Amino acid sequence: LVENKNLLEKEGLPSDYFICDVSNYKEVKNTVVEIINKYKTISVLVNNAGVTKDKLFIRMKPEDWEYVININLLGTINFSHAVLPVMMKQRKGVILNVASVVGITGNAGQTNYAASKAGVIAFTKSLAKEVGSRGIRVLAIAPGFIQTSMTEKIPDEIKQDYLKKIALRQLGTPDDVAKFVKFLISRDAKFINGQVLIIDGGMI
Repeated sequence: LVENKNLLEKEGLPSDYFICDVSNYKEVKNTVVEIINKYKTISVLVNNAGVTKDKLFIRMKPEDWEYVININLLGTINFSHAVLPVMMKQRKGVILNVASVVGITGNAGQTNYAASKAGVIAFTKSLAKEVGSRGIRVLAIAPGFIQTSMTEKIPDEIKQDYLKKIALRQLGTPDDVAKFVKFLISRDAKFINGQVLIIDGGMI
């Protein structure tokens, strides 16, 4: 976090960070209060916290799905609920949730992750219907295979199998996703709402 903050500030971009456990609603609520006290408003929320604990479902223990669902799904719900009063009062805001194509297609060995991301997708569509009349947009992106610290752990032979399923025959980058998010939270995307937008290079 400190490293990212320093990188942004070198580019002349103001930044800050607050630390909390997204699965703990009380911590999330307190963090949002801190942010409001310091900056007076919250215009955009990007729910990006995510983890995996991959293995066949029959081999999972309860903590394997509880951990993933608590962070990926409950974390998204917690933060969205905490910022909504502010956004509703100002009658504007954007909540962008990071889901996954796995939440749409499913994937063997990722039942916990798929369930959490499918939940994020359903939550996004439902919340958008509730708060759209207040000027608040809620949408989600569903990235495919993106080069991250999580995907670096995947064996090369499995990565090659994934590449064969991507029409562009290449993996996405965090920059690809970041630029897409930047557009979606901007006024240029003001009529995009309640949608789950796939960014996967054309998975086939």
